[in-house]
Amino acid sequence: MIDPILKKTSSPEIPRNSVKPSGTRRPLGLLSGSFALLLSGLWAGNPVATKAGLEEIGPLRLGWIRFILGGVIVLLWAISSRQHLRVERHEWIPIFLLGSLFSVQIAFMNIGQKLTTAGHASVVITSFPLWAGLFAHFFVPGDRMSKERVFGTVVAYVGVLAVFGRSLTDADDFLLGDILLLISAILLGARQVYISQVAQGIAQHKLLLSQTVFGTSSFLVASLVFESSEAWNITGRLILALAYTGLLIAGFAFIGQVWLLKNYLPSRVTAISISQPVLGVFLSWIILGEAIGPELYVGASLVVLGSWMVQKNPRT
Repeated sequence: MIDPILKKTSSPEIPRNSVKPSGTRRPLGLLSGSFALLLSGLWAGNPVATKAGLEEIGPLRLGWIRFILGGVIVLLWAISSRQHLRVERHEWIPIFLLGSLFSVQIAFMNIGQKLTTAGHASVVITSFPLWAGLFAHFFVPGDRMSKERVFGTVVAYVGVLAVFGRSLTDADDFLLGDILLLISAILLGARQVYISQVAQGIAQHKLLLSQTVFGTSSFLVASLVFESSEAWNITGRLILALAYTGLLIAGFAFIGQVWLLKNYLPSRVTAISISQPVLGVFLSWIILGEAIGPELYVGASLVVLGSWMVQKNPRT
C-alpha cells in the first residue's frame, strides 16, 4: 500500500519480536500532563468546528477533505523526521483493523453531529475517556480500574444520560444523533486503547497515515454515492472549519495524541480531557449561538466531576 520514500536515519525500526512492553507506559507527569491538557483544549473545539462545517457541507464530504488535510501534516512530519513508510508484513493486519475502526467511528461522529447540536456532541463524544478506561482495564496490563475510578466512571455516565433527557422529549428530535455520537464515543475509547497497544510495535506515523488512507478512501466513495447530488458552498466559515478539524486536529492533535498513547497509560491520557465538555458547550454557545439547556449544565458537570474522580489518583 505504501512504498518506501526515505530511509530512516534516526532510531532503528522496532524489530518484529521486540515490542516495547506495555508495563513501561506510565502515568502522566507535569510536562506530559500539560501537553495532554493543551490537546484536550483543542479537541474541545472540534465538535463546534465540525458542526459549523456541516452547515455548509455533507458529513461524508467533510470527512474526506478533513482526512486529506490532516494526512498532509502527518506526511510532512514523517518526511521531516526521516521516517520510512514501508509497511512490514506483520503490520498489515493491525493497520487494517485500525483504519477500519477509525473510519466507522468518524462516520458515526459526523453523521451524529449533523443530527444534533454541538453542545450535545461536546458532552456525549467526550465520554470516550470513560470507555477507554473500561477497555484499558481488561486489555492493558497495569491500567486497572480501582473502586474509586469505577465510581467516578458511573458518575460521568450519569452525566451522559442526563444529556439524553432532552433528546427523549424535545420536538427537535436529537435522539438519533445523540445515539450515533454515543456509539462513536465507545468506538473512540476502544480506538485509543488499541492505538496504545499497537503503537508499541508499529511506528506512529504509519498508524496515522493508515487512518488517513482508510478514512479518505472510504468517505470519498461513500460521499460520491450518497452526496453526489448535494450542493455545497465554499465559504469562509467552511474554510475555517476545515482548517481547524483537518490541519489542527487531524494533523497536529492526532500526532500528539498517538505519541502520548504510546508512552503513557491510555486511561490517564484520555481522562485528562475533563475540561472538554464544559469548554465545548461554552464554545457552542459563543460561536454557534446554541441555547444551553439544563441537561447540558447537569450533563457537563457530572462528566467533569466523574472524570476528575477517575484521574485524581493516578496510581490507582
